[in-house]
Order: sequence, then structure tokens, then C-alpha cells
Amino acid sequence: MSNPIIHNPARGNMWRENLKVLGLSAIFALGIRTFVAEARYIPSGSMEPTLQINDRLIIDKISYDFSSPRRGDMVVFNPTRTLRQEKFHDAFIKRVIGLPGETVAVRNGRVYVNDSALTETYIAAKPDYRFGPVVVPANSYLVLGDNRNNSYDSHYWGFVPRHDIIGRAVLRFWPLNRLADFDRIVYLGSAPGQSQNRETLSRIK
Repeated sequence: MSNPIIHNPARGNMWRENLKVLGLSAIFALGIRTFVAEARYIPSGSMEPTLQINDRLIIDKISYDFSSPRRGDMVVFNPTRTLRQEKFHDAFIKRVIGLPGETVAVRNGRVYVNDSALTETYIAAKPDYRFGPVVVPANSYLVLGDNRNNSYDSHYWGFVPRHDIIGRAVLRFWPLNRLADFDRIVYLGSAPGQSQNRETLSRIK
């Protein structure tokens, strides 16, 4: 006489619960990455010395739903229309320098906003080019790399529309010996009267 097959309802329920938890976790993680924050890595030296090649960053994707980018923010953005025409596909990261309506110029190794020179302690070297003056359009931003003489940025291809901005760098979590909370760094480059605080891993230029 053959032995009957005994089914364990508890085991079946356990597997279903585990699958449900895994599914909900995946949905939650996808939601976080899509709407709240994501990790990115740096493949180029355009933001040196602040950001080094292979640095890993957390990008805050939600704060700009409630506030506007500020001078000094390191923003991650999709290629602008001009960059897309040049066949760029990866996101970029640069520092916000000019806000909507401001006049920006680069001359004699200094950046000027509304004719006031910025104090920029974070740049690799003084810019060796002249640029502007230009007026930043509404709903757009002028961005520059901290490695001024080795950065493909607004002084080449123009402004970043607000709708192309993905978010801002808030934390460097790798390497551990260079862990940095960028929200706690005081940015000294503001114009007078505007002093401010400061996928799988996707690449940003």
C-alpha cells in the first residue's frame, strides 16, 4: 500500500508570504529609486577636486518638488536638447552658479554674478577662459564644473532647463574615507546677500 502524499498548508502559506514580501520590497525599492533618491557614480574628473572619479553619491530626487535649485547645489540633470543633439545620453553633474534672471560672466580668472565676484574655494584652478556676460533665462540655470578648465558645461552649451534636472547630490557614501554630507557644507560662493547652506549605480559626467 503506497504512502499518501501529505501536503503542509503552513509551508505553502509561508512561500506565498515570502513571495509577497519580496514583491512588495521590489516595488518599494523601485519607487524609492524612481521618486525619492538613487545612487550614482562619477566617471570623469569634471567636478574635481570636490568629486573624484569613482565616487559614489546619493542623489535627492524629491526636494526640488518643493523648492528651487540654489547656487552651490551640485545638480544631476539629463542631457539638454543641445547635448542630446550631440548624442549625449548619460546624465551630467555640475554646480549651480547662475539662477534665473541673473547675469553671469567669467573674466580674469573669476566668476561674476550680477557684477559681484564669487568666492569659490572648491575649484581646481581659476578659469582660463572668458565667457559672457549672459542673462540666465526663466526656469533655467547656468552650471559649471568645479574643474573649470576641464569641464564640458554651460560655458560651452548653454543653460539647463528646470525640467531636465533630476536632483541634487546630498551624500558621498564611497569611498568611506571621503564620506561627505553635502547638505552640511557651507557654500561661500553666493552673491552678496545670498549666503546659503549647502540605477544600479548610473554614471554621471
